[in-house]
Amino acid sequence: MSELDLSKFEKRMIIRNTKQEDIDGIIKMQNSCFPGMEPWKPDQLESHLEIFPEGQFVAEYDGRVVGSCSSLIINFDEYDDRHSWDDVTDGGYITNHNPEGYNLYGIEVMTHPEFRRMKVGYRLYEARKDLARQMNLKSIIIGGRIPNYHLHAEEMSPREYVRQVASHKIYDPVLSFQLRNDFTLMRINPNYLPDDLQSNKYATLMEWNNVDYQPKSKRFYKTSNPVRICVVQYMMRKIKSFEDLAHQVEYFTDVAADAGSDFAVFPEIFTTQLMSFMDEKSPSLAVRRVTEYTEQYIELFTDLAVRYNVNIIGGSHLVKEEDDEIYNISYLFRRDGTIDKQYKLHITPNERRWWGISRGDELKVFDTDCGKIAIQICYDIEFPELARIATDMGAKIIFTPFCTEDRQGYLRVRYCAQARAVENQVYTVISGTVGNLPQTENMDIQYAQSGIFAPSDFEFARDGIVGETNPNIEMVMIGDVDLEILRRQRQDGTVRQLKDRRHDIYRIQYKK
Repeated sequence: MSELDLSKFEKRMIIRNTKQEDIDGIIKMQNSCFPGMEPWKPDQLESHLEIFPEGQFVAEYDGRVVGSCSSLIINFDEYDDRHSWDDVTDGGYITNHNPEGYNLYGIEVMTHPEFRRMKVGYRLYEARKDLARQMNLKSIIIGGRIPNYHLHAEEMSPREYVRQVASHKIYDPVLSFQLRNDFTLMRINPNYLPDDLQSNKYATLMEWNNVDYQPKSKRFYKTSNPVRICVVQYMMRKIKSFEDLAHQVEYFTDVAADAGSDFAVFPEIFTTQLMSFMDEKSPSLAVRRVTEYTEQYIELFTDLAVRYNVNIIGGSHLVKEEDDEIYNISYLFRRDGTIDKQYKLHITPNERRWWGISRGDELKVFDTDCGKIAIQICYDIEFPELARIATDMGAKIIFTPFCTEDRQGYLRVRYCAQARAVENQVYTVISGTVGNLPQTENMDIQYAQSGIFAPSDFEFARDGIVGETNPNIEMVMIGDVDLEILRRQRQDGTVRQLKDRRHDIYRIQYKK
């Protein structure tokens, strides 16, 4: 089976620790980000790497460094509230870094101007938060610039300016961003950075508190590993162009990102909506015309996943490969820019009869920044062996994009997804299409009620339903699942289906 080369579409966004060879690029980028302000000296950045390499990060996009941040650890109580940047960084060399301290202090974040609005800063802030959690630090403290203050300095005080920004009456590119990232204002410091004329030398002292911080005591804490999922129940309606579909898809991706979702999930073959403007009466010819949009589809979702910083299960799309066969493929678009795909393994009689769809022959489990997942398209979830094999391969969440035209078909998918969650002690997610496409042969009606399902035990959602949409209307449903609860229940739950299997009398064998 010849496959479409996905590597030509991949543009990876990576957050990693800074290296020696990044220094020249960081200094050059700083001149673009903060014109008129004194940039880092090479020996300052070298000092950061020597003293606290774990606290220095860069964002690399398609091999190019497009953002960076620097930090150190201190005991904030040892510093005057009205400290300056030089005070807290020891002149920019961080030789005052204290590995036994309680607070991570952020001293610089920047994004190259050409790559703004790609959530580079957000990713760097998340890297800092992850570091604070890993090192069990009490909080992150920053001295933030207020670069738009000079535009309002004659009419209001710094305090009033900050209040107006917090009330969304004024936009400040730095302060507005920090407030969105859960930082709270502690105070306003004068003369923080003498060369920051845009901020009139003021800075907002802000703090993010680590809710997972565990002081040394006899108290017992349970950890958690939450994953937020946005399920899109997508309305099939007549459109006039691929751009119409792209606008709908971006809208839902934006909704998922605004809710802080780790995954956005679209339904099976929702791109057959493109048939509504093709005026092609033959289903077999219409489906081949849909395959002509494969590259546009992949480019669209790759861009959205990176730009909105959310992993996307791109529903599924009908793809013609070099063997001239058409496959039903679900793509995983990771937020770091990489792409993977899962072929539909079991083809329904309807797909064979109307469209001549060919079946795939490999079950895959994918690594993501939220752990291992699997994708089983519609009919595939109705074969329990696949979910068991995926679970044995490490999957904790099984995503099922589906497309059904009637309630009976929908209930087959739903009941089987719920059964797979119980049998394998995993979370399952179903996302379906609703609405109608008049005059579109074989895609004219839809029926769906999408949802997220859990195993049935005390620590999980009642009835094993994390959340579900209303039937047959366009909407999203956002729900949180906790992979740590899953781990604990597999070990100590009321029932333990995975541990209690009788391998002495039965076993599932995967032949790949």
